[in-house]
Amino acid sequence: MKDIKQRIFTTFGALLILFTAGVTGYALIEKWDFLDSLYMTVITLATIGYGEVHPLSQTGRIFTIFLILGGIGTMTYIFSSITALLIEGELKDVFRRLKMQNRLENIKDHYIVCGATHAGISICEELRKTDRPFVLVVLKDEEVKKFMEAGYCTVAGDASTDEAMAKCSVSKARGIFCALKNDKDNAFIALTARGIAQGIKIVTVQNENDHKMQEKLARSGADIVVSPSHIGGLRMVSEMTRPATVQFLDSMMRGKSANCRFEDISVGADAAGKTLDAFKGADKAGALVVAVKSGAGGEYEINPLPSRKIRQGDVLVALGTPEEIERLEAVLG
Repeated sequence: MKDIKQRIFTTFGALLILFTAGVTGYALIEKWDFLDSLYMTVITLATIGYGEVHPLSQTGRIFTIFLILGGIGTMTYIFSSITALLIEGELKDVFRRLKMQNRLENIKDHYIVCGATHAGISICEELRKTDRPFVLVVLKDEEVKKFMEAGYCTVAGDASTDEAMAKCSVSKARGIFCALKNDKDNAFIALTARGIAQGIKIVTVQNENDHKMQEKLARSGADIVVSPSHIGGLRMVSEMTRPATVQFLDSMMRGKSANCRFEDISVGADAAGKTLDAFKGADKAGALVVAVKSGAGGEYEINPLPSRKIRQGDVLVALGTPEEIERLEAVLG
C-alpha cells in the first residue's frame, strides 16, 4: 500500500513540478502574464499543436524544447505506472483496502480474532458461517492481502498494542478471541483489551498444559480460557463412549446451514416479566427452550415449565431451525 501511494505521489508530483517550471519559465523568459504562461505550458505538454500565444524568443524556443521533452517523459511514466497498476492488480487491491477501511470505520457489535493460527482461522470460519461480523488481526502487512481475498476483514499490527485495538474498534466489539501460539502474547492482548473496553468478553487459547498459566490468563482479563489439548482429549473420549450424543450436539452447534441448532438468546426489557408460554404463540414456530440461565445467579434451569417467568438478563438456551431462532430472538430482544 505504501509503495502504491509513493508511486502515485511521485507521478503527480513530477507533473506538478513540470507545470510549475513551465509557467515560471515563460513568465521569466518571455515576460508573459500568468494566464498566457499557463496556457502555453498546457498546450506544450499536451502536444496539441496549437500556435504560440506570442512570438517566442530564441531562449524561449530552447526552453520549450526541454519542456516538451520533459512532458513526454513524464506522461510516458504516468501511463506506464497506470498500466502496471492495472496489470498487477494493485488497483483492485487498493479499492479492496478502501472498502475494508470503510467496513472497519462502520463496524460494531463484532468480534475480534487475534492471530491467523489454526485456531484463529477455525474461529473466523465459524463466525462467517453464522453471519457474525469479525475482524482478523495479523502481525504482518503481507498477510492482509491473502485474507482479504478470502473475504476476511483484516488489519495488520501487534494485537497487544492500543493502536491495533483502535483499528479494530475494540470499544464497539462484542468480544475478542486471543488465538496466538504464545500464551504470554495472549495475556498481553487480554490486558490491553480489558484496559480499553472493560465490559468486553475475552476468550483466550491456552497452549501450555499448565494450571498456573491458566490462572495467569484469567488474571490478565480473560473471561474464558480454553485448552485445545484438554478439550480435544475430552472430545476423543466422548466420541468413543457416547458417539451418538456427541454427533447430535455437534450438528446442533453448527451454522445456519444445519436444519436445527442450539442458540443463546438474551432476554430484553420488553420481554421481562412474561412467561415462556407467551412466546410460543408469538413466534408460531415451536422453538424449544431447553434451559434458562438466570441473569442473577447464573444457575441453569433445565427443561423449564411454560409458566416460568423470565427476567431481563436471563439467557435462554433454545433449539430450533434458524428461522425459528431468529423469530424468537426478535420477540425476546
